[in-house]
Amino acid sequence: MAETPLPFMIGTFVVLALFFVVDIFFIGRKPHVPSTRECVTHIGFFVVAALLFGGLLWMVAGSKPAIEFYSGWLTEYSLSIDNLFVFVIIMSNFAVPKTLQKYVLSIGITVALLLRGVFILAGAALITRFTWVFFIFGGFLLVTAVRMVFGSNDDEEYKENGLIRMLRSFMKISDDYDGEHLRTTHDGQRYFTPMLVVFLAIGTTDVLFAFDSIPAIFGLTKDPFIVFTSNVFALLGLQQLYFLLGALLDKLVYLPVGLAVVLAFIGVKLVLEAIHENTLPFINGGHGIEAVPEVPTWLSLAVIVVSIGSSAIASLIHMKSVEAEK
Repeated sequence: MAETPLPFMIGTFVVLALFFVVDIFFIGRKPHVPSTRECVTHIGFFVVAALLFGGLLWMVAGSKPAIEFYSGWLTEYSLSIDNLFVFVIIMSNFAVPKTLQKYVLSIGITVALLLRGVFILAGAALITRFTWVFFIFGGFLLVTAVRMVFGSNDDEEYKENGLIRMLRSFMKISDDYDGEHLRTTHDGQRYFTPMLVVFLAIGTTDVLFAFDSIPAIFGLTKDPFIVFTSNVFALLGLQQLYFLLGALLDKLVYLPVGLAVVLAFIGVKLVLEAIHENTLPFINGGHGIEAVPEVPTWLSLAVIVVSIGSSAIASLIHMKSVEAEK
């Protein structure tokens, strides 16, 4: 399924691994609240890095994988903005000091990427053996799109998942932070600090969001390498975006509509592909239906750019009109 040369993939993983090591053990060890200039600079750097990576992919593997990467990266980046709503709530619920929040996000996002990697490998194995899983992925994305537009806001409320509740039931966890330490001592007894729970809360909660985003990107590419790198580049600038957008998140009122259009489009694309490559015996005798059109990758990219761009512009216009009325 992979169309990218093995040496390029190995080199990519080595560079990305080095980046996370530097971010966690060197940059992350300097607790501070990033300034607006620092956030904008870092976000710009990661956006340019993603664009350059897509260009390199185009050179070594061709236009199709590169366009698939750009489509996947834009989709994942847009969907990851939803994560910020929950990250804000998690930081508030656990009273994480402002100076430690950048470090917490670095670790949490790294945990999320490792868990997503497992999820991606499982998804790739499924679609390789069972093409009918596209029907499930496609239907799930269509339901998610409808819920984004007409559903309630319950998903924006943070609720501790089962893993966090289980940890609390048998581990001694203190009420206070001790800098970046995971363990601390009170009255001669060793406790875990809330930092451990926050790391796991962000990492595992992000995986719940992956149940929407991973099926979406598998609708754009079947290459696990492109799926994973799209996720990496989408999450890389998320911590700076967290500090930059902060209070503006609730003002992006039309973003859910744009995301719903993208998810619905990819959902339909997956269903069409499932019919085109059908193996279910009760549909056309287990044969694919050639008359069903295949959606080209460039059209997917165009729909993503127009949908997300239009919703962002509409949100900004709405925000300015509200401010003008005050």
